[in-house]
Amino acid sequence: MRDYIIMTDSCCSLNQQEVDELGITVLPLSFTMEGKTYLDTPDHADMSPETFFQKIADGVDCTTAAVNVGQFTDAMEKVLQEGKDILCVCFSSALSTTYQSACIAAEDLREKYPEAKVLVIDSLSASRGQGMLLYRAVRERREKNLTIDELDAYVRSIIQSQCHWFIVDDLNHLKRGGRVSSTAALVGTMLGIKPVMHTDSEGRLTPVSKARGTKAALRALVDKVGEIGVEPEKNQPMLICHANCPESVEYVKGLLKERFGVKAKMLAAEEVPEKIGHAVGGVCPFADAPPSCSSPKIL
Repeated sequence: MRDYIIMTDSCCSLNQQEVDELGITVLPLSFTMEGKTYLDTPDHADMSPETFFQKIADGVDCTTAAVNVGQFTDAMEKVLQEGKDILCVCFSSALSTTYQSACIAAEDLREKYPEAKVLVIDSLSASRGQGMLLYRAVRERREKNLTIDELDAYVRSIIQSQCHWFIVDDLNHLKRGGRVSSTAALVGTMLGIKPVMHTDSEGRLTPVSKARGTKAALRALVDKVGEIGVEPEKNQPMLICHANCPESVEYVKGLLKERFGVKAKMLAAEEVPEKIGHAVGGVCPFADAPPSCSSPKIL
């Protein structure tokens, strides 16, 4: 049986330590600010999160680019030349062309290396939700010594049980991305309205409710853990992400510990430059394909 690696892209929002512990290969997306393009690597070598958030606060525009076909081809071919197969788990196809790029590269390489397996999965996920999928995949592989086909089937079977809930503090960033109208952004900002959003069953970012004020919105995230999570009181792992709002992370951690007795070691938090602005918070539990994850509600 050929050995294989797990490959992904940097939208998984795993830091370098987590990447090393999981033993996965991460290809970076890129972003451009002030005319210069930077790679979004797990070690933030090109730009620290602190510098990024300061530039956003100063009003600097940021554009992003997916991992392209050439990047995937180069990275995948090096692995295949070592005689290993590849399971590639990509950023949601509804939000990026990264998945399509991986598919094109994989198809080309299958012709050149017919004995190899290059399996590409659309995670329908983003950020730490995608990271949670990878965490669970690696754990399952290590515990059960799965073949690449068995792990491929496992990952596909749990995608719809991944739940990604988050809030956005500044509606103007969503306005610039065309996700809310200028009027809604203006009124919402004036009233302190915080949209509670999730990644739906088709991998899209979908608003599902609204809350007045940041703490109320964060409590709504924790409410969702109680509503749809699989026995959160039994210390199921949860990944928390934030963008320049560590105080919100501590508040959410406190609520999770208070309501469900979740131990600190099961709450892995990470600051991630999400490239859509700052003060974003999210929590990623998992559930048994809850209706709220599989039936998107557009508000």
